[in-house]
Amino acid sequence: MAKIGHKISDLRRRRQLTVRELSARSGVSHSTISLIEREKVSPSLNTLQAILDALGSTLVGFLSDVHLGSHSPFYKAQDLVEIGNVRGISYRLIGINHPNRALQFLKETYKVGADTGGDLSHEGQEAGYVISGQIEVTAGDKKRILGPGDAYYFDSREKHRFRNVGDEPAEIVSAITPPTY
Repeated sequence: MAKIGHKISDLRRRRQLTVRELSARSGVSHSTISLIEREKVSPSLNTLQAILDALGSTLVGFLSDVHLGSHSPFYKAQDLVEIGNVRGISYRLIGINHPNRALQFLKETYKVGADTGGDLSHEGQEAGYVISGQIEVTAGDKKRILGPGDAYYFDSREKHRFRNVGDEPAEIVSAITPPTY
């Protein structure tokens, strides 16, 4: 069983952050982060959540990676864990139990008229490939309607939005770094 503090330290280093930078991003004191990383104290759930948010990770993803047991690199359709179903959009995560997951890989399904709403923005990069349907993608000041076989790739810090503008469900396979779910 991997230790929580060591796992946080690994995530921080992979993102090339100092303890002080992580402290500034998370609102958790640098001395507390240092104690957690050295396994001197166990973080509360709220403290762990604040640190993981600042690292662009999630509690579910983090805890699924803490154990180092064996895993299969293959996933059947029923193994794709639904991590969200909001506003008519289903997000199914591929590889949720993969240790040290550095990539968020999703199968997204948008019902007719589904819209992410507002402008999304977060650290990282996103890329996707439209499998079926018509999806309007806005990235920064650029907007385009994409259909089957079309793709996108943008810096996620740009305001972005996805909207099904077709008359049938739309499906996308996407990748996001760092993994934020």
